[in-house]
Amino acid sequence: MMHPALAQLRALSFSDTLPDNLSAWLRDWLLLEDSMTKRFERCCSKVSVTLLSEGFVTPEQVGEDADWLPRESLYWLREIILLGDDTPWLVGRTVVPESTLNGPELALQRLGTTPLGRYLFTASALTRDFIHPGRSETLWGRRSRLRLSGKPLLLTELFLPASPLYQEDEKWSGV
Repeated sequence: MMHPALAQLRALSFSDTLPDNLSAWLRDWLLLEDSMTKRFERCCSKVSVTLLSEGFVTPEQVGEDADWLPRESLYWLREIILLGDDTPWLVGRTVVPESTLNGPELALQRLGTTPLGRYLFTASALTRDFIHPGRSETLWGRRSRLRLSGKPLLLTELFLPASPLYQEDEKWSGV
C-alpha cells in the first residue's frame, strides 16, 4: 500500500516558474540549488531517513517521471521520508535510469537510510538542469533533473506540513 505522503507527492502540479507574489522565504527554499539535506541540518539536531521503498521498476511504474529521463527498460526507484529530529519534513522520490548506474554512481543503489543529498553534493561532477516548483493543495514541492558526471536522475520532493519551509519566523532566520 502506498504511503499517504507519496500519494500527495504524485499529486503535485508543476510549473516552470513561481507565482510573482510568493514570499522571498518560500522562493529561497523552493529554488535552493544546494543540498536540501544540508539546509535541514541547520534547522535541527538530527536529519534521518525512513526508507519507504527502493528497487528496479519498469517505465510504467515510473509513470510521467520517465518523460524527463532517457527511455530505458528499467529504472532504480527510491522513495523516502526525510525527518528532522524525528519529525517528517519531506517525502522524496528519486528515479534513476539503469544506464546512470555505472561507475561511482552505483552507490545510488546502496544509500539505504543515508540522505541522497549527502551523496550527491559530495560528487564533484554534479549539475542541475532545472527546478520545477510544484503544489498539491496547500503543500509545496519541486522536481529537479540532476546529472552526475553527465548521467541523469530525477528527484521529486514534497515539503510536509511540519517542514521549516512553512515556518517563516525568527527561529529559522539565517538558514
